[in-house]
Amino acid sequence: MSKKQNNNQLQKPRQEFIFQKKNYLFMFIGLALISLGFILMSGGGSDDPNVFNPEIYNFRRIRLAPTLVLIGLGIEVYAILLNPHKKK
Repeated sequence: MSKKQNNNQLQKPRQEFIFQKKNYLFMFIGLALISLGFILMSGGGSDDPNVFNPEIYNFRRIRLAPTLVLIGLGIEVYAILLNPHKKK
């Protein structure tokens, strides 16, 4: 009887990370897209506050950059919800 108890005491629960390599890969891709979107949004201003620069309203800053940020956020949510242990 004491041998069984000793075996149970020696076996420690195996600690496992919540996220696996696949989760971190998707998180990195999402973070890269979010960063790229914010980089594309920057600029377009004018050094002189009395001069209007219409470049602030171009396609890159109004459509492309926010779309990349939203896609990156969607990938981040997917990476968090992804279950790498699920087998098909």
